[in-house]
Amino acid sequence: MATPYIDEENIKLTPEKMAIIGSGGREHALAWKFAQELHWDNVYTLPGNAGIPNSHPMDINDFEAIEAFCKEHEISSIFVGPEAPLANGIVNYFQESKSKIKALGPGKVAAQLESSKIFSKKFMEKHGVATSPFQAFERVSDAQALVIEKEGNLVIKYDGLAGGKGVYVCDSITEANEALEELRTNYGEDCPFLIEDKIVGDEISIIGFVDNQCIKLLLPSQDHKQLNDGDTGPNTGGMGAFCPVPFWDEELRDLVQKTIVQPTFDGIQAENMYYKGVIYFGIMIGADGPQLLEYNVRFGDPETEVLLPSLKTSLFEIFRTCFSNMLTNLPFEFNEGYFVDIVQVSGGYPKAYPKGYAIEGLDTVQEDTLVFHAGTKLENDQIVTNGGRVLNIVCQGNTLEEAIEKAYSECAKITFKDQYYRKDIGQRKNIMFKA
Repeated sequence: MATPYIDEENIKLTPEKMAIIGSGGREHALAWKFAQELHWDNVYTLPGNAGIPNSHPMDINDFEAIEAFCKEHEISSIFVGPEAPLANGIVNYFQESKSKIKALGPGKVAAQLESSKIFSKKFMEKHGVATSPFQAFERVSDAQALVIEKEGNLVIKYDGLAGGKGVYVCDSITEANEALEELRTNYGEDCPFLIEDKIVGDEISIIGFVDNQCIKLLLPSQDHKQLNDGDTGPNTGGMGAFCPVPFWDEELRDLVQKTIVQPTFDGIQAENMYYKGVIYFGIMIGADGPQLLEYNVRFGDPETEVLLPSLKTSLFEIFRTCFSNMLTNLPFEFNEGYFVDIVQVSGGYPKAYPKGYAIEGLDTVQEDTLVFHAGTKLENDQIVTNGGRVLNIVCQGNTLEEAIEKAYSECAKITFKDQYYRKDIGQRKNIMFKA
């Protein structure tokens, strides 16, 4: 079906109205989760897409227009999906507004933990967060000596926001030089970036909520960023995800808490940053233990599409407790089993791709299958492709294998021209933790 299932009879109606900012699969999942309590009529998505009920066209960085819309529709709360509005200060805007509309997220300074890779690494270094060594650069040519010294075995990261496509994991001098040339082409010779040591291991996404008292974590998940099976090909915004991660245990959880999560919270407090909302830790677990690759200051995509179905606790209650600094008193409960998300993308993604292809089969999936729209629009009463990442197909199973099998069975029911998706989501051969 085109819209994820909601048990209308068990909706816990509240007088609140919520606006979700964004247009992708993450925002569809957020709207779906909030609608379980508020009903779709009270959950607005700006601008949304063809699969999200109650979507409204909107420039997500026009804060005055967002404020006017919220006032017109008596919306009291805003949940920000993508990083750009946060980096541009949407939280600060509504803090300073007389409208009393609440926007959940970090202030503009704290948002630099995602919007500037160099700021972020310096924060990690200053506050003792476990991470790999790095060097910052302002000219592409200046990095050549380090590329040779490291024999190209390194990671290059553009400093600013790049939609998940500004990271280059290199294995040779040739690959590193190609990455530097792409940086030069995209951003010019004089552009800020960093080079860090490459960690070999198992990557994991840890996402949680933060207020003035604590950081509280959701289930661990694993994203699949590379385009092709076997983790090959270019980096994308994400080709699929699953949760929970089988190798996550009490010992690893305590180590991540001690070396990454708690130092991050202590650093936020020490820097007196305004930060209430979602925090994302991209972690690599290598021979030296867990090390932080990056922060995001919002939900990851496609991790959101499995984390929210796994969450039993009210998302709206989490939202409210963040503002009241009572997060530490709210127990997080989770649904049993495993959740798998397969992302269907347009042929050509993550580079140029055509749009406007009709999507067939949305009404043929099982009732408990969640279909979160990412890049779709309505054209002549037909839902068509309108982006690189088009759809997220999410299924639950008692075991990871059962969830994977069901997700691929459901995925095969939905088709569009030049459709592509990975065939190995959730089946990665872990290095440090053997499956």
